Amino acid sequence: MRDARLQKLAANLAGYSIDVQPGDNVLIDLIGLELELGKCLIEEVTKRGGRPFVELSDRSVLRTMLTHATKEQIELWAKHDLERMEQMQGYIGVRSGSNVNELSDVPKEKMRLYEQLYTHPVHMEERVKRTKWVVLRYPTPSMAQLANMSTEAFEDFYFDVCNLDYAKMDRAQDPLQALMSRTDKVRIVSPGTDLTFSIKGIGAKKCSGQRNIPDGEVFSAPVRDSVNGVITYNSPSVYSGTTFQNISFTFENGKIVNATSNDTKKLNEILDSDEGARYIGEFAIGFNPYILHPMNDILFDEKIAGSLHFTPGQAYEETDNGNRSSIHWDLVLIQRPEYGGGEIYFDDVLIRKDGVFVLPELEGLNSENLK
Repeated sequence: MRDARLQKLAANLAGYSIDVQPGDNVLIDLIGLELELGKCLIEEVTKRGGRPFVELSDRSVLRTMLTHATKEQIELWAKHDLERMEQMQGYIGVRSGSNVNELSDVPKEKMRLYEQLYTHPVHMEERVKRTKWVVLRYPTPSMAQLANMSTEAFEDFYFDVCNLDYAKMDRAQDPLQALMSRTDKVRIVSPGTDLTFSIKGIGAKKCSGQRNIPDGEVFSAPVRDSVNGVITYNSPSVYSGTTFQNISFTFENGKIVNATSNDTKKLNEILDSDEGARYIGEFAIGFNPYILHPMNDILFDEKIAGSLHFTPGQAYEETDNGNRSSIHWDLVLIQRPEYGGGEIYFDDVLIRKDGVFVLPELEGLNSENLK
């Protein structure tokens, strides 16, 4: 018998997240062959009058493909998939797999070609900007291991997170979105971090289950040249198959002028991908009440209660600061007390301390009010 939680999740994705309408073409992109959720999604898209299309793939196969791919092959691959994406009104991406580091030994030049020639045009330019899309991870034993949980306990946690009342969260985000939209100066203070920048005129966007599941953030972007100071992230991050820890950036007039981590050489190679990779494209505040600790999965980690992320690379169209890059790398700083604490100030007013919103109009985003 099919897990009722899967059917509920599929219904939420097709209905609430991308609002499938009669006649919509919807690409269901399954990475890791999680077939039961795929079947549920086909049923739910069809119930709403949509037309489901399915892509099945596997990271270990992608690793072999990229290792042997030529530039011309990647260009043709991107052309083919871009033509398909241009015919889609909706996109649901389900990510799973047994090894988060599957792509770690793909030659860096091949990864750079894949990001620039395939991922950027197909996903960042077409899918992100022109479709109704949502992306989620699927619970696997490897994810449970990363979260230091049993498989069964992790599945319970996963469905609590993913089947949260996101409509309630959406309403609670309105005051933070309004505040960020009228804010000029932001200051972030934490151990190893003292950072200032402006978000004046950039605007803010709510994220409450329409683009990512799990969800729970409001994002903006710094004025491109306004970032100064130091930030030290306290969550690990997987990028191109490598796990980075203790990343620290020093900024001068918006640009990352010094970058260190457990793999400083590889970190700087990523930041040297193009000019925009050393500038910031997103600043976001996270508050999902069920997500408390990093698990090397950015779709979860960037929503951690009491966190923020500060992202080198491409800016989103909704909060565009003009930065362009093939990179968009969400890096997370948690400010709850057990992670060292910290403060966020908007125009010299404290808005969040040690992960808890202190302004009355923002208290609806504290964990006890979202569960």
